[in-house]
Amino acid sequence: MLHGSETWPVRKENEVALQRAEMRMVRWMCNVKVKDRVPCKELRERLGIADIILLLQQNRLRWYGHVLRKEDTDWEKKCMEYEVESSRPRGRPKRTWKEVVQKDCQAHNLNKDNAVDRVRWKKIKIG
Repeated sequence: MLHGSETWPVRKENEVALQRAEMRMVRWMCNVKVKDRVPCKELRERLGIADIILLLQQNRLRWYGHVLRKEDTDWEKKCMEYEVESSRPRGRPKRTWKEVVQKDCQAHNLNKDNAVDRVRWKKIKIG
């Protein structure tokens, strides 16, 4: 379900849709109906899985740290730092991947300097 999620610029409505789909699958695996009123947290504990939103953040931050540790000449790093020089369409601008990652970093008190130390970056647990 999360294949390639490292590079998704996820919006709130996408997160809600993922959570709903995940919980439908979890309820199906546990053979529990919505009418049974079993909390989501309890079902996740039964299966030993984490919340899908936390996994999304973990995947994004893991990829972000990986790219930051690359050399400046690598194409992934160049793509991440590339700024498009054109006017944006009217209305509210779409969220970029960089904005989503910066928000994740702020939420967990991380910065670019933390990513240089790979061992420390991997030890960071989200959730």
